[in-house]
Amino acid sequence: MLDPNQLYTFIIAAETMNFSRAAERLHLSQPSITQQIRSLEAQLGAQLFARNGNRLSLTEAGQTLLPVARQMVSVSMRAEEMMEILKGDVQGHLVIGCSTTPGKYLLPILLAEFMRKHPRVQATCQVTSRDVAFELLEQAQVHMAFSSHIEVVKENIEVQPFISDPIRLITPTDHPWAKKGEIDPDELMQAHFILREGSSGTYQVARAGLAQIGINIEDLNISLVLGNSEAIAIAVQEGIGVGFLSDMVIKQFMPGRVAIVGVRGMELKQEIYVCRHRMTPQPRIQVAFWDFINDPNNPVTQIYQ
Repeated sequence: MLDPNQLYTFIIAAETMNFSRAAERLHLSQPSITQQIRSLEAQLGAQLFARNGNRLSLTEAGQTLLPVARQMVSVSMRAEEMMEILKGDVQGHLVIGCSTTPGKYLLPILLAEFMRKHPRVQATCQVTSRDVAFELLEQAQVHMAFSSHIEVVKENIEVQPFISDPIRLITPTDHPWAKKGEIDPDELMQAHFILREGSSGTYQVARAGLAQIGINIEDLNISLVLGNSEAIAIAVQEGIGVGFLSDMVIKQFMPGRVAIVGVRGMELKQEIYVCRHRMTPQPRIQVAFWDFINDPNNPVTQIYQ
């Protein structure tokens, strides 16, 4: 009989086409991923991935197995969920898909407190792109998803606002703007900017906010583009330039080590949403976590609201 855990590992490896990234998503080591794939291939008597140097692709057997594996993992998850309901206790494995900001700065806080309350709960947090997080939710591979900047949502997905995360303009602590505390919009054109990549939620919020005060973000003097919020914070601290950064990152990563500067007439914030599938069974563990995050006394709401 095929092992659902190995099948789930195969699914993640097939989605990432990279064993290292699959290991990161599953919080395992790369050798463990490789061993599970090899064990599955040996059991099936077929090679699932074609390896050409560092590049992976699915073989015909892998392409055939992928949709079946998704169905089998989904059925296995539902069977476990139904057994949990019958036991009447909050236990089992909670699986959450999320984009970068909530995955790094919200869910560790939420899950730590939730698992203290319910010590028989295990959890997996898959930090990925917004699109992939919603795809996993639609395929019932995760119980719920956290994301920012939601554009189009299917009718079978319930979306609920969770918290608002302000986006701040940050500078080195010895920057002239730091002494002023607030600047006029036209002063933005004088600085060197360090920004996130264009697909990030932070970038899109900053672009929309700048447009409202008559500034095209592409007209800024952009010196550096980084795909990591912490890297932007460090670069600003080191005096390379100024940038826009999530308030959550500032509070958790470097409070007091950068200056926050206001821009007259501009207020930036991104909404963080939590989503669940309307049509899939709601196991006790999922209901309990949904109620927990909607409690105004949850630890994240206490910190950020």
